[in-house]
Amino acid sequence: MDLSITPYAVLVYVHLLLFVLWLGADVGVFLLGQHFRKRTEYSLDQRVALLKLLVLVDMTPRSAWALMVPLSLSVVDAGNWWDVPPLLLWGAWAVGLFWLWLVWDSHWHDQTPRAVRNRRVEGWLRWVIGAFYLWLGGQSLLLDAPLQPDWLGWKALLFGAIFVAAIMIDVTFKPVGKQLTAVLEEGSSDATEIPLLRTMNKTRVWVWAVYLLLLVTAFLGNVKPLH
Repeated sequence: MDLSITPYAVLVYVHLLLFVLWLGADVGVFLLGQHFRKRTEYSLDQRVALLKLLVLVDMTPRSAWALMVPLSLSVVDAGNWWDVPPLLLWGAWAVGLFWLWLVWDSHWHDQTPRAVRNRRVEGWLRWVIGAFYLWLGGQSLLLDAPLQPDWLGWKALLFGAIFVAAIMIDVTFKPVGKQLTAVLEEGSSDATEIPLLRTMNKTRVWVWAVYLLLLVTAFLGNVKPLH
């Protein structure tokens, strides 16, 4: 039996696993959010329980997102698609692991100044990384370097677009904190529920954008239609 396992094959497998965890768990978050909206079918206590479960399930896509950054560069490097500078590659792992720590530390210290600080740092970090991937993809498509062929340039560009859409989810969802507090303190009524529902509806636009972009990037990486 000829068993040959290369580092590239292992990295591709982990990359695919992170994609499945990201998209699969995100669908779970979406479904929990859909049920949270149904105030005529669930009591307020049941809806709060659904929301707590949503926050916990959401840790999976958030973790996968952080790890996808260094892993994507490692896959590109191991597959000889781009000879990634060692400083950039190791820096990406340092940043990715730091980002992962921020995500979980914020979760463990939720509703504290520490979590607020962590999420502020994470917000700036995501904008910087997103800008990097937008530059990497755009540069590669325009100048055929450093990424080649074109499907890889497009994948990098769309990964940057995922950052923008995912950041907008958090930006659009931000008013939910105060709106949910109003529901808990004042009770469920049109006055408290409708503003919350409107915010959630606006957020769904960016959620669907992330799903679409994830599916397109996965298609490009597996089918490789552009050369």
